[in-house]
Amino acid sequence: MNLSFVALKVTRYSDSQSILTAYSREFGRVSLALPAGNGRAAARMRALTMPLGVVECQTERRPGREIMPMRQAIQAFPLKSLHSNPVKQMVAMFLSEVLALTLQAGEPDRALYDFIVAAVEFLDSADEARTANFHICFLYYLGRHLGIEPDVSTYAHGRVLDLVDGIWRQSAPIHGRYLSPDDSSVAYRLSRMTFANLHRYRFGRADRNRILDALLEYYSIHYVSLRNMRTLDILRALL
Repeated sequence: MNLSFVALKVTRYSDSQSILTAYSREFGRVSLALPAGNGRAAARMRALTMPLGVVECQTERRPGREIMPMRQAIQAFPLKSLHSNPVKQMVAMFLSEVLALTLQAGEPDRALYDFIVAAVEFLDSADEARTANFHICFLYYLGRHLGIEPDVSTYAHGRVLDLVDGIWRQSAPIHGRYLSPDDSSVAYRLSRMTFANLHRYRFGRADRNRILDALLEYYSIHYVSLRNMRTLDILRALL
């Protein structure tokens, strides 16, 4: 059968085999067997399955076996800079780690898969200004697909964003997990950000890191903790 997927992470299983975790259009999260080692086949697979690589292959689902074989794998479309530009490469590593943590086993979501693939294509062609804000925009809209987007209908100028209930309030909640009025206004602005206009958001490094902290806390409250990712500190330093 045909399988289309986005590569998330590769884990060495033995001297001759690695396991790829990926998100597929057909089945959602899947595990695929890859050759390991220094041979030509292993090198080709490593190149194809770098973080956020989009791949098409032949496979089969076998009863009682979670790990699927991968045959006749090809790149779904050419990537010009995603894995050669060091900043884009780091963004791809960070977001693939986010996706590996958030997209657990379950029913496939084709709208989510299409969003991820479109985002990969955009990042590959993005200029420096768009790349700098890309991870912020991606995380916000991933939250929308996961059903945890804050209720923007509750926003009004001067209100604070309650991170627990996902709504803007006139006064600070007693649990203490909320954003200041200024940061709450920025959070609302994110709801109007798109891949088409994200370059118009003039955030400095400190601004981006503060926004990222708020997004990570929000995910940790509503979905899964993203606080201890390996790629986080490097991303902060680059962007």
